[in-house]
Order: sequence, then C-alpha cells, then structure tokens
Amino acid sequence: MSLPRQLRGESDFDQLPDDVPVSANIADIEEKRGFSSYYVFVIEVKTKGGGRYMIFRRYRQFYDLHAKLEERYGAENKNSRFTCTLPVLPGKVYIGAKREIADSRIPILNMYMKKLLSLPSWVLLDEDVRLFFYQSEFDCKQTPQGLRRLRPRTRRVERSQFESDTLLCKRSSVWSALFDFTGSTKLELSFKKGDLIYLLSRINKDWFEGTVQDATGIFPCAFVTVIKDLPQEEDSINWLRCYYHDDNVSTIRDISVEEDLRSTPLFQDLMELVRREFGRNDVALNYRDAEGDLIRLLSDDDVGLMVMQGRSWPLEKHIFPWKLHITQQDDYSVYNHIGSAISTPGMA
Repeated sequence: MSLPRQLRGESDFDQLPDDVPVSANIADIEEKRGFSSYYVFVIEVKTKGGGRYMIFRRYRQFYDLHAKLEERYGAENKNSRFTCTLPVLPGKVYIGAKREIADSRIPILNMYMKKLLSLPSWVLLDEDVRLFFYQSEFDCKQTPQGLRRLRPRTRRVERSQFESDTLLCKRSSVWSALFDFTGSTKLELSFKKGDLIYLLSRINKDWFEGTVQDATGIFPCAFVTVIKDLPQEEDSINWLRCYYHDDNVSTIRDISVEEDLRSTPLFQDLMELVRREFGRNDVALNYRDAEGDLIRLLSDDDVGLMVMQGRSWPLEKHIFPWKLHITQQDDYSVYNHIGSAISTPGMA
C-alpha cells in the first residue's frame, strides 16, 4: 500500500464533512490577459458528498500552495509531528510558448492534485489547501469556454443563500473555546477551554461543525469565539489608472488587468498594453515621483523603481498604487503645461 493511501486509511476521513474535496481534474486551459497574456487551468473539483464545481487557478497558485505545505509539513520540518511525504511539483518554466507550457503541465498537475488529496485528513483541513480548492465568488462568475477534457460537462454551481452563509462562515475559520464542552454523543466534538477549533461548516444558528486536534464533530456556537480569519480570496481583476495628456487636455482611464497588485510588469508589456488600449503607437510612459516630477519609463529597471516607490504610496482597493502618465513620444510641451520635470537619457 502506498504511503498516502496508508495514511488516509489510518485517518478519521469518514468523519470529515461532505464538502471536503476528494478529487480534482483539469478540464481545460484558458487564456487570460494581465500585463501580458497567461493561462489558467480550469479544474473540476469533486467533494466527498458527491458535489462538483469548477475553479480557475494559475500555475503560480499551485507553486505558492506547495511552498507553504513544504514549510508546514515537509520532511525537513523537524519541529512538527505533522509531517508527510508531499507530492512533487515541477519547477517554473521560463522558455517556450505559454500555451505549450500550460498544456504540458496538465498531466503533471493532475497527478499532483491526486496525490495531494490522498494525504492525511489534517492536510485536507489545512486552511491554504481548503482555500485553494474553495470555489470563490470569482470562480462562480466564470463561464468555461471548452472543457475539452471533461466528459460529461459539469454545470456551474448556483449557491443558495444558506450555502453562501455557510461559506462565509468557513472563512472565519479558526476559533477559540471559551469553556469546556463534553459531547454527549459520537457526533459532538469535545474540547477544553482555550483549544483552537478549525471551523468546517455551520449546521444551524446554534451549532457549528469543526475539528480540534484529530477529532471532528458538531458543537454549540455559544462555546467559542473567532480569533483568526482566513485570508479573503481577492477578485483577480484590478485596475491600472492612466492619465492621458494630449493637446493641453488630460483624461483619466482605468484599464482592467487580471494581475496581482504586487506584480511588477515588464516595460515592453506595459507599452503593448497602453498602445492597444489607446490605439496609437507614438506613446511614452511616465510616472510622477514623490517630488511631483514626471519620470519617463525607458526600461524594466525604470518600471521596477516605479513599483518600488509605489509601495509607500496610499492604497486604493483594486487599483495599482503606481499610476501611468501617457504622453506622445516627441511632444515635450505637455511637461511645461503640467509644470513637471522629465528625466530623459543624458539629462541629470
């Protein structure tokens, strides 16, 4: 018997809630556009209770999840008794056509998810694993284009109000026991004051379902209080604010970009994005520094400096902290009109 299956057999898997994922399979890949194009994997998730739904994940989300699991449960962790042999995830690839790279990863990622979901139940209950396989509001809004590897086709899940309340409840998932509680039946979870309980679902207005240490069961809401929220699944659509200066007139346009607010784009990707959005090639990219001067972007290093400075600027939800000022390449009069300086090659 393989190690994952052996561990699963020794676990308390039968007591886990019905919404725990037990298998996941990549149904297709779809192209998305951020600062440059990228591909997401369309994944069909099946739960212990027989439910099915679709999620959309980038390879870097697999990579980030694996890094957290290695740190938490990897064989190198000598400070935890919760260690196991994790499946192998291939490293990042930087050479080759993006679609070909994504296609080649499908069988490898399918095997990775199969082995991951065969690990002990305490790995399945890890908050990052549950968040990775959780169908977010963003996932619910997506309409898969092809599902070329899925037969039969899976329909998008419509959530009831009760299901929405339950999922909201799951995100506030680490609770502390206020009092001792001794279960009177096998279904009820026993715990001591101060125990940390991982919330799995809301049974009704008075009872929760959760797990503490190696036990899973239901317990009264009045005996616990929330102490830690799971990180919220951010909407992947963010906005790049652009100020377009032309003929002594400045206009503002927000460009939707499916990228993380912490991303550092390449200079050429920014140029192509702006040229496409404004429909002209003779544009120059600039940003306003802390002194209020316009600085022209000419390379990846300039973009990196802009992003680094932007980290200290005030944040707006779903808007990149750094802003682009768009000018024409050969028209420098706009800088006099704005009252700002510009840094150009050869100038101090």
